[in-house]
This record gives sequence, C-alpha cells and structure tokens, in this order.
Amino acid sequence: MSENEPKSAWELALERLKKKDREDGVEERPLTAGQRKEIGDLRKVYEARLAEREILFQSARREAADPEALEKLEEEYRRDRERIGSERDRKIEEARGRRSSSSSKGL
Repeated sequence: MSENEPKSAWELALERLKKKDREDGVEERPLTAGQRKEIGDLRKVYEARLAEREILFQSARREAADPEALEKLEEEYRRDRERIGSERDRKIEEARGRRSSSSSKGL
C-alpha cells in the first residue's frame, strides 16, 4: 500500500487503538511459539465442541414435536454456543497472558 492510498476504517481504528495502548503504557509482546501452538490447539478443541453441539441440536430439532419444544431447544443451543465461545475466549486470553512455558516453570 502506498502512502497516497486512503486507509481503510479497520486500519484507522487499529492505529487509534495502538496509539491509545502506547499512551496507556501497554507493552506489546509478540506471542511465543508455545503460545501460538496452545492457542491453535484451544481453537481446534472448541471448534470441535461447537460442531458436536451443532450435531446434537440438529438431531434434537428433527425430533421436536411442537413449536414450544423447538423454541426451548433453540434457546438452549444459543446459550451453549455463547458459553462455549466465552470459555474459549477466556482460555485464549489466559494463554496470551502467560510467558513462555519454560520461563514460567523456572527452567
């Protein structure tokens, strides 16, 4: 991208966030190889959990006899997806916050 091209809204927002972080004293650290692997593994595990939940939901949905039962199933499915997603995001943030596994174990 040349300097004369206008920046996208995403690029402008990213620059503002980085500037705010610098002003607030937030230190930017790249992820270690161990952190990247751990985050990738977490994403795979939670992707599988979401897929499993989707299969169970579709199966139960086919068997739902009335609209009230279907509505209840859909609400449970929505809550489960939110819970699984929140848990995944929390664990990823924990992995991002950790130093490399060797330094945290004193090796």
